[in-house]
Amino acid sequence: MKPVALFTLENCKWCNEAKAYFKAKKIKYNLIDLSTNKKAFSDCKKHGCKGAPVVLIGNQWICGFEKNKINKALGIK
Repeated sequence: MKPVALFTLENCKWCNEAKAYFKAKKIKYNLIDLSTNKKAFSDCKKHGCKGAPVVLIGNQWICGFEKNKINKALGIK
């Protein structure tokens, strides 16, 4: 499976939804807090993402909790 990174903010409803979804699907991911990691925040903005969560699967950036895009990038249904 491709490496997965999840960029989140504290108290973010959609970030928590994404974490719960990954847990339910048993998808391992690296959790990155955008409030404390300024480089990660800058990288997300550079790829056109304006909010959280941001999902990085391999080299594909997904802005927001987009289940269909996530599933497609991971090859799951």
